[in-house]
Amino acid sequence: MTAPTAPDHTTANHRTTPDATPGHPTVLVGHAELHAAVTGLFTGHGIPAARARLAADALCHGDLTGLDSHGVFNLTRLYLPLLESGRCDPRAEPRTLTDLGACATVDARRALGLWAAAEAMDDAVARARRHGIGLVSVRGATHLGCAGFHAARAAHTGMIGVVASNCGGQRIARPPGGAVTMLGTNPLSVAAPALDGHPFLLDMSTTVAPTGRVRVAARRGTPVPEGWLEDAAGEPVTDPNAFDRGEAFLRWLGGTSENGVHKGYGLGIAVELLAAVVSGSAVGPAPAALEGDGRPHGRDDDIGFFLLAIAPEVLRPDADVAATTRSLFGALTDCPPVPGGEPVRYPGWWEAERAARRRRHGIPLPEHLYRELADLGLLGTPGTGPGTGNGTAPNAGGRR
Repeated sequence: MTAPTAPDHTTANHRTTPDATPGHPTVLVGHAELHAAVTGLFTGHGIPAARARLAADALCHGDLTGLDSHGVFNLTRLYLPLLESGRCDPRAEPRTLTDLGACATVDARRALGLWAAAEAMDDAVARARRHGIGLVSVRGATHLGCAGFHAARAAHTGMIGVVASNCGGQRIARPPGGAVTMLGTNPLSVAAPALDGHPFLLDMSTTVAPTGRVRVAARRGTPVPEGWLEDAAGEPVTDPNAFDRGEAFLRWLGGTSENGVHKGYGLGIAVELLAAVVSGSAVGPAPAALEGDGRPHGRDDDIGFFLLAIAPEVLRPDADVAATTRSLFGALTDCPPVPGGEPVRYPGWWEAERAARRRRHGIPLPEHLYRELADLGLLGTPGTGPGTGNGTAPNAGGRR
């Protein structure tokens, strides 16, 4: 089954082109070049080569799939400050604290979460091959990037992957009716094999939107949709800059009590239980949270991960699980759309389409982000035609 693809509004490598957002030009960069540049930057900060490549895989996943707020946009805003401040140890070697066969508890020891979460999921997959399920609970971690990247590692092996991550000691969102921020955005992801080349991939924050999407809007100078943010009195806010000024707060999925805010809030608490309480990492809703002034506070140190791999074919060796999942997702895509509507698809479909297209034709980076990376020595100056400026600039191994 195939579906029509939407254009990326981009053309040749390193060529300034109009973005899908009017008035915001982009520059196309080949995936291989961007990946090599990010890998070089991480190795230049002391991360071993194999783990630097894995971290680059995780970071560039956001740019490939269109989750731009979790791609290289975060390089200078999140990951380099973590490394340069010492809050992340580039040479950290995670230590297994408990190993019960099907499950384990691991101390990441401040390792870069981009690779540490991926290695932990691979460990969970190996355990699931033996036991039918594999659970790795991680504490002492740093930001893992897109939770879906790590869940999809299980799906690529034919398993179901579940990933949850809290935000350590960082508090961003208020409980419904509360006057003090107490929880993070607390992402949750589930992935599974589906139709060929299009795995099921649910990757979501438990707030209406993650902080990165608010900051992308602020950088572009565009308002956020009504319903993402609210002020201290609970009234809608559309100015994205109000978030970092401490004048606006993220809403939970559901938004209001009438529309089911308890569902997003409850999922946020569930992530704290799975990712933090199980692993022993920092917990957002702790007594220290009450010492805040109501605005976002705390730091995303000592993050907890929950990584679960489930192998249905090990649990049901006589069943054709792959045929069942193909039938399930095939039935969904065969559902007729409403008149004039797009084809019916499932979470992960359009992201897989976009990733395949961007691997072929390049990743459109906002021009300001491209120049930010060029100033780091990661990419050359954009040219005006196909292939111009292709290749990683000197000094790509570290900051200038």
